[in-house]
Amino acid sequence: MQMMFTLLTFIFATLSSVSAHGFVSQIGIDGKWYPGSPPSNYSPSKGPSPIRQISDINPVKGSSNPDLMCGLSAQKAELVVPANPGSVFSVQWVGSTTGASNWPHNTGPLMTYMASCGSTSCSEFDPTGAKWFKIDELGLKSDGSTWYQSDIMNGDAYEVTLPQNLAPGGYLIRHEIIALQLATSLGGAEFYPMCTQVMIGGSGNGVPSPTVSFPGAYSDNDPGIFDPNVSIHVAAKA
Repeated sequence: MQMMFTLLTFIFATLSSVSAHGFVSQIGIDGKWYPGSPPSNYSPSKGPSPIRQISDINPVKGSSNPDLMCGLSAQKAELVVPANPGSVFSVQWVGSTTGASNWPHNTGPLMTYMASCGSTSCSEFDPTGAKWFKIDELGLKSDGSTWYQSDIMNGDAYEVTLPQNLAPGGYLIRHEIIALQLATSLGGAEFYPMCTQVMIGGSGNGVPSPTVSFPGAYSDNDPGIFDPNVSIHVAAKA
């Protein structure tokens, strides 16, 4: 049985390493959708976007990589779009450089953080040194072997409700997929962060705590990022 797990894991890892990765094609706020552009291929026909555009569909590798903030060589976006405390934030992940296929991975958590842009417009905000607070995390489902990421692979959009007590102002919403199909090796985890620029309305007065920095929030040897046993979950679904 162990030999079967090892063989299936090797096959899965090999296929994953040569398959396409992906990016965020659009985000939604309370049902209003805003398109993005494929990495390194700005599309004037889609118009300006609140999604910070990345340079490549490949993952960010290594927990000390500065691209862990918003994605590979992420560029500031033109739009800052309105949202409110309690708004539903939706993210549509797609696969390949054109977005013609579904997200290709199914193993690992989904994480969402926010950071205030302070007195700077989020369209000009440099997130270096920003203080991020987590608003959502999804990992394994109740069956103990299926990840919520598999829903993304099946074409579902990810949705999270923004905190009800958010203070008004500009924020970056940082949503991230951590793909663990290669995390049996130290440094094998694949990080796919994205950032969206929003302006929160309302009259909330929440003070986020605790906060973390990117890079710095994770270490390559953290449990759940380096996971020698994740292959068992992968193999069980192969």
